[in-house]
Amino acid sequence: MAIPPETFSEGARRPNRLRLLEEYVREGGGFLMVGGSLSFQGINGRANYAGTAVEDALPVSLQQGDDRVERPDGAYPEVVAAAHPVLSDVGNDWPDFLGYNRFETDVDAEELVLIDGDPLVTVGAHDEGRSAAFASDRAPHWGPAEFVEWDGYPGLWAGPVRWLAGDR
Repeated sequence: MAIPPETFSEGARRPNRLRLLEEYVREGGGFLMVGGSLSFQGINGRANYAGTAVEDALPVSLQQGDDRVERPDGAYPEVVAAAHPVLSDVGNDWPDFLGYNRFETDVDAEELVLIDGDPLVTVGAHDEGRSAAFASDRAPHWGPAEFVEWDGYPGLWAGPVRWLAGDR
């Protein structure tokens, strides 16, 4: 992810895109990371964002290695900060999920939704910018049909985009 194809194949030097993203957020940008098998740390730790500038920009700390929590039986989200603007168009009655990425909320960030006691939606500031982490998929395989067809689905994505944009 950090190494562009021309760096990999030709040894060409290019700017570190992960550092550029962190700088963008630090200087006032917004950033949302959504979970999945190749997000956060992902399957066998292959996404490998722990210890990178992307982790610095996020309101969470990533664990080492495979961070996936598979829940084929379903795990029901618990909204703990319904009044936050990120959740203004969503409500409290969410469908369950079939898995998520496990991470820890930074001390200066805010957990909005939990799943199995772990953070599902977390938001925070990064210097002049804002970032958010959504621990599950936005679509199948961890987000079942009930999730993508849920009445709250459009608001779940519109709310964070508005909040991450701030007053801009």
